[in-house]
Amino acid sequence: MSAITPFTIAIDEADLDDLKQRLGRTRYPEREAVDDWSQGIPLATVQSFAEYWRTGYDWRRCEQEANEWPQFMTNIEGLDIHFFHIRSEVGGATPLLMTHGWPGSVLEFLPVIESLVNPVAREMAFDLVIPALPGYGFSGKPARHGMGIPQIARLWDELMKRLGYHHYLAHGGDWGGLVTQAMGVQQPRGLQAIHTTLPIVAPGDAESPTEAELKQLASYEFYDRWDSGYSKQQSTRPQTVGYGLADSPVGQLAWILEKYGQWTDCAEGAQRVPDNAVSRDRLLDVVTLYWLTNSAASSARLYWESFTDFDTTPIELPVGISQFPHEVVRPLRRWLDSRFSDIVYFNDEIANGGHFPALEVPEALVSELHGWRGALAESGI
Repeated sequence: MSAITPFTIAIDEADLDDLKQRLGRTRYPEREAVDDWSQGIPLATVQSFAEYWRTGYDWRRCEQEANEWPQFMTNIEGLDIHFFHIRSEVGGATPLLMTHGWPGSVLEFLPVIESLVNPVAREMAFDLVIPALPGYGFSGKPARHGMGIPQIARLWDELMKRLGYHHYLAHGGDWGGLVTQAMGVQQPRGLQAIHTTLPIVAPGDAESPTEAELKQLASYEFYDRWDSGYSKQQSTRPQTVGYGLADSPVGQLAWILEKYGQWTDCAEGAQRVPDNAVSRDRLLDVVTLYWLTNSAASSARLYWESFTDFDTTPIELPVGISQFPHEVVRPLRRWLDSRFSDIVYFNDEIANGGHFPALEVPEALVSELHGWRGALAESGI
């Protein structure tokens, strides 16, 4: 068994000083030619966030919060994997593997940890394992191609076995949802059920579509035509986009913050205000982690490895699906039934939240995971 060693986040002060100096030397482009977000994230929004990042933001606060929970490092197939491993005070708690996506990180789960590990309803307690994807955060960066979604799914099962879990559940959204669904396809012996906020399924037959189906088909078209430029770049030329983002903190800020503006419930008329949905400090925690770990290019490579071949192989394991109202796309239930044969929990009537529910509406995500856990208990799991 490979070693599992404790890990503490401790960024050098020189790196934080360098960040502030770079922010102070930023050369901005001219203002956009429209009064909305149709040309990208507005100059005024970026300048406001960048100035707060330089003068008011405190990375040490984030570092301290993260370090309150046990973190570890282990090497699997030549890659160092950084992960949180948090055991509940409740004996016999259910092991739950939680996987983030892009532009997310392990930090996005900080707001839900306490409620999942030590809930009021003790029978709902989880032991949490929260790994950073390869190329993200403090995990190692693959030096050769071939580390795509199916490979990560196998790494995660090895991690759970290494931690001594013979039976466990898995949850994820965005890339984390795809990794979780890949695990559902692979059906490793210990995995009992999965939950996702972004189920991957081909849209159903468009012949004589209902009004609801037309609405969802339109969301797929909008994403493909107007909201996926970042993914086309990252899935075809991740190295190229990495140069600018690795050298300019404001470039990294704009690249990430735009998605939090587009994919959360943060609208004010024609404008998007990302910190209406997620606090400014939490948003900058995410961006700062990408910056300090220089993971713009390495995280983007997951798109190159995986974006052109989404697996829609049927999944027979029990599945829970929670669709938040401002998610990028929300497949209809009858489309989902074509891939997932055992949907034990389904909710598409959640009041608020979008693509990043752990940050936007942590209480709602906890409620969804508890609802799924309850449904599994009723089915004997």
